[in-house]
Amino acid sequence: MPRNESHRAKILHVLRMLYEKTDEKNGITTAQIIAGLEDMGIEAERKSIYRDIETLCEFGVDIEKRKGPDHGLTYHLISRTFEIAELKLLVDSVQASKFITRKKSEELIEKLESLASGAQAQQLRRQVYVSNRIKTMNESIYYSVDYIHSAMTENKKISFKYFDWNEKKEKVLRHGGRIYTVSPWALMWDDENYYLIAYDSASGRKRHYRVDRMVEMSVSDELREGGEELAGVDTALYSKETFGMFDGKEETVRLRCHNSLANVMVDRFGKETTFFVADAEHFDIVVKVMLGPVFLSWVATFGSDIRIMSPDSVISEYLALMGRATKQYE
Repeated sequence: MPRNESHRAKILHVLRMLYEKTDEKNGITTAQIIAGLEDMGIEAERKSIYRDIETLCEFGVDIEKRKGPDHGLTYHLISRTFEIAELKLLVDSVQASKFITRKKSEELIEKLESLASGAQAQQLRRQVYVSNRIKTMNESIYYSVDYIHSAMTENKKISFKYFDWNEKKEKVLRHGGRIYTVSPWALMWDDENYYLIAYDSASGRKRHYRVDRMVEMSVSDELREGGEELAGVDTALYSKETFGMFDGKEETVRLRCHNSLANVMVDRFGKETTFFVADAEHFDIVVKVMLGPVFLSWVATFGSDIRIMSPDSVISEYLALMGRATKQYE
């Protein structure tokens, strides 16, 4: 780089050194800055470094000057876009996400590390300990999410094919490779998976789809439908009602729960759910759920601590499911 060009960029190199090498605990001295610039072929004097630091401070960069035990001055970049605690939270989220492939997880974490100082990046790297957890194998999920967001912005439908895994761990397209065309309204993260909530015009129903099982996606020219039902859909409420994100018939049920399950019910249905005192040891709740085997099996996991009180049709379905489960052991 010619000398005059390198000097014009000098203040940017100083700023990059502050970002990469300093934080609240770790600082850099004027001599270290000068040495770093020399490694890039840029000559600098102490006074010019002082001027650069002052210019950066005037621009709004939060640089703190500290005197060390040897009375030398060190510079620390204090404020960043993300604090280290926030970056750790984001790294944990990336690691925990089943819908993010292992390869993409590593790429995203590396990018998050670039937002921290070198010393802080080491803290983030030490957090990477769940590399063997189950991850999706569908790398195209990122393009799918982009298509979905584009369609929602443009108020358009999307088309895609949907697959399941068979017993040989092979992808099998549903309905012989039929193309699904739906109106996308929301994306939500539930039970470590990414879901699209959409309106299916063919059935006139609200449906959801695992994004990592959607392939060959495209944005349609057709305008979205179902806005009356799904515009502004409450994804938190939808997640509470839909157990394991399995479709089913919407039903209002009354459950009698042992007092020891108060935490479980608050976690599952939310703090706003009303608890009705049933007796000294039990309380009742009335909740809306998508009725199906997943909900009924969830109830069964608590044994005698939960009892379905109404409606009778749900009690009958529960008893039938339990009967089928126990019959195979007879």
